[in-house]
Amino acid sequence: MNNEPSSNPFKRILSSLGPAIITASVVLGPGSILSASKIGHTYGYQMIWVLVIAVIMMIAMTALSARLGIQLEGTICEELAKRAGRPIAAATGIILFLIAACFQFSNNLGILAAVEPFIEDKSNVSIGIIVGMNAFIIMALYGFKHLYGLIEKLMKLLVAIMMIAFAINLFQVKPDWVAAITGFIPSIPEGTFDTILPKWDASTKKVQDLMTPLVALYATTFSVAGAFYQSYLVRQKGWTRANLKQGLIDSTLGISVLGLITMMVLITAAKVLYQNPDVTALNSVSDVAKSLEPAFGKSAMVIFSLGIFAGAFSSFLVNAMIGGSILADGFGLGGYIDQKWPKLFTVLALLVGMGVAIYTKSMGVKPVGLIIFAQSLTVLGIPMLAIAMLWLATRADMKGVNSIPAWMKILAFIGLISSVFLALRTAVNLLLPLING
Repeated sequence: MNNEPSSNPFKRILSSLGPAIITASVVLGPGSILSASKIGHTYGYQMIWVLVIAVIMMIAMTALSARLGIQLEGTICEELAKRAGRPIAAATGIILFLIAACFQFSNNLGILAAVEPFIEDKSNVSIGIIVGMNAFIIMALYGFKHLYGLIEKLMKLLVAIMMIAFAINLFQVKPDWVAAITGFIPSIPEGTFDTILPKWDASTKKVQDLMTPLVALYATTFSVAGAFYQSYLVRQKGWTRANLKQGLIDSTLGISVLGLITMMVLITAAKVLYQNPDVTALNSVSDVAKSLEPAFGKSAMVIFSLGIFAGAFSSFLVNAMIGGSILADGFGLGGYIDQKWPKLFTVLALLVGMGVAIYTKSMGVKPVGLIIFAQSLTVLGIPMLAIAMLWLATRADMKGVNSIPAWMKILAFIGLISSVFLALRTAVNLLLPLING
């Protein structure tokens, strides 16, 4: 494979797009679409600046991961095993796998949310769709060789579908562009930051947290786990030191596409749903699609649902792949999706997600215990991934030709601080009901 960058600037930019598009595709799932819609519904255009900050942090963390993937001798988990010991690498793999597997059920349900408005017998057909999608992915994992190239092309197609679908809806509703531009200027609605951490409301016996929509928007855009996997993707792409600039271009453009699509969803929701008395709650992407139908009409809602499907399917595949690959690599069993153990653990993540999704649909209840367990893991796991990348980036051998640009490390450190803050908020959210219950 020839990975030397082209002398033509335009061709060089196009050839650079790849690994970060895969990273963007896993981040831009149902959770990101739902959180952006909630922000538009709650604040209108006012909080676009929060999304911009999250995108900048994600670009820096993804670019840092790409540099590590190119410049380190081994993968991140291999380097952790060599420098800090195999238990550290194994713990990294276990935690990331459990997070991916626990939340995989939501990607199954995200796919259903995109198609259920158009099917009548939801109960039986829904379970059939879940089983069929997982079976298709498992057969593809074992039926194709050189999976990286296939996955990259598929993710580019799905991201293009999302961009076209959400752009059609955006321009159809004719948003207030002046108000949207002012949303780039930081402003804080009154009362939003009255309490930085969640607090217990004794009257309702529930956790009260006005910042939840903002935190969700930031957390679903700035995904440390997604950035972590970028180092593996550039290695599977075959990039070397000659591709360092391509890695930066890829990270910047790929994550910017993520931000652009999320922003289109947010602005669309701000125009249609903000201060709309007919819309009281948005609990799923299906609720978003149904809420937009009066403004769009049936045909445009189909287009919006197509965007939701593309987002859910891309996250559905890559999330399981991340969990399986990092778990295998943490135990020294290889970290590339074409290898035996990453495939097996990816299938395990798919099966866990499928099983929980089927249980959720058949019983009509959310797996609250599993969600709490996954949230508990993020308290430890997400900061741990950021610390691992920054620790490797600041080792003594990362000097001279191996040096990481200072701006990457500074922004990644800020990203680490924000991930610790988000982990602290999650911990408080989990502990308050236990303390006061």
